[in-house]
Amino acid sequence: MRILIAEDDEVLADGLSRSLRAAGYAVDVVSNGQTADSALAAQNFDVLILDLGLPGLAGLEVLRRLRGRNSKIPVLILTAADSVEQRVKGLDLGADDYMAKPFALSELEARVRALTRRSLAGAQSVLRNGPLALDPAGRVATLNDQQLELSARELGLLEILISRPGRLVSKEQLVDHLCEWGEEVSTNAIEVYVHRLRKKIEPGGIRVVTVRGLGYSMQRVADPGEGATGGPAASAA
Repeated sequence: MRILIAEDDEVLADGLSRSLRAAGYAVDVVSNGQTADSALAAQNFDVLILDLGLPGLAGLEVLRRLRGRNSKIPVLILTAADSVEQRVKGLDLGADDYMAKPFALSELEARVRALTRRSLAGAQSVLRNGPLALDPAGRVATLNDQQLELSARELGLLEILISRPGRLVSKEQLVDHLCEWGEEVSTNAIEVYVHRLRKKIEPGGIRVVTVRGLGYSMQRVADPGEGATGGPAASAA
């Protein structure tokens, strides 16, 4: 999952980004409201952590424009002003949660997980393909009910593939989902991540196939009594 932090306090933004990256999220950081608005208009994020006191464009205006584009991204507001009026304004404009500074990083991480679960409530909260399951909010994957030891990149790769069973996912889509701004990731690196993930899930009969020159696809596992589903011409290499 990918998170955008809009926070002009460099020390706080650095602490937040480090904590969330350690929890397995891809994190991008902006320090002013105008850049936050442009980023949100141009790219998809899974959660927005938004400081109200941003320079350039106020956080409430960033939120107003975001909801004006009909974006449903969960928004967690941060502010030093713990007033009822500020809280009401943010929630009325479409914020999902609210934290007053200072706060504990562990609490913020818990609230991000809660927002993620809430956003998945209308969909399938646990993604499954046969014996393979992924809880995107809890960042836990299991195979045959046994937890898999996956790196943050492997978790992100699994998330995008298992949510699109049988569909082709290009390397460009994987880079966009897994990587932060300015991060140089080669196609060879993507191939390495796929290879590592493949080795960990193949014992459960889950195959990630390579469509030469196009990308990857996770084959849908048939339910008992059903025939195997077809897919694009591919190789398991």
